Amino acid sequence: MKWLAAVALLTLPFATLHAQEAPDDQKPIQCDSCAAWNKAQKPFKIYGNTWYVGTAGLSSVLITSPEGHILIDGGLPQSGPLIEANIKAAGFKIEDVRMILSSHAHFDHAGGIAYLQGKSGARVVASAEGARVLESGAVAREDAQYDSLKDMAFPKVKNVRAVRNEETLGVGSLRVTTRLTPGHSPDSASWTWTSCDKDACRDMVFADSLTPVADEGYRFSGDATHPDQSAAFKASIAKVRALSCDIMIPAHPETKETGKKAAPRKGAAAKAAAGTVFTVPNGCKAYANAADKALDKRLAQEKAAK
Repeated sequence: MKWLAAVALLTLPFATLHAQEAPDDQKPIQCDSCAAWNKAQKPFKIYGNTWYVGTAGLSSVLITSPEGHILIDGGLPQSGPLIEANIKAAGFKIEDVRMILSSHAHFDHAGGIAYLQGKSGARVVASAEGARVLESGAVAREDAQYDSLKDMAFPKVKNVRAVRNEETLGVGSLRVTTRLTPGHSPDSASWTWTSCDKDACRDMVFADSLTPVADEGYRFSGDATHPDQSAAFKASIAKVRALSCDIMIPAHPETKETGKKAAPRKGAAAKAAAGTVFTVPNGCKAYANAADKALDKRLAQEKAAK
């Protein structure tokens, strides 16, 4: 009996450790910015039937209707439960999410999608390139950040539907249009829709990242290992600039392009701030112009390094 008790004591920490391990679709990814990105953020209405349900540093947007909802992006793997909780706190059910849209398949935007798909049963939608990456859980070899992200695998997503540029998707009365914007990532997609309140309707844009972030030695202007990506990147920036855009929501809620934070202020100012935080005059143009400037700087550096 003493021997059995000793074995039980020895195995208890091991069993407890494994009991506390996160499920595969929630195992946290560690990075320098991950803790700050994943800080909890209370959900708030952006406009009409559009809600912010993401974390402090990673946008996730819920578009609602009586027939079902559309969710954009899933943050990190460890963001999934926070997004689920925010959907509930906003007064909605995760089970009513019918479609999940992916901006681009990097671990910080796609990591939580498998968890949210599992909880909702929703169909996941992405660009053709994004669908392949989501189903593999590994960044594409042609990605400008491949060397940095190749060890940042995220939970694989099942049965992803690939969409074309300007394809319109629907859930009940909701309509969202795909705007493929490759550049920051080969699979990047932005999304547009209309949200209405009592007084007026607004053209909404979920703008994917347009920053020319890349591994050391990568050239957007092309080299012997990959073709020139600069023209496609420029076209994506021009596409975002031209969008009808009353309210622009970036993939990261605070960006150099907007200088705005998704998180509403505390106290009495919170309610007023929540509805206006993304309403920036000429928001898409400002976002695109800043991206153009950053890309031009990057291309000039590449040219100088030849």
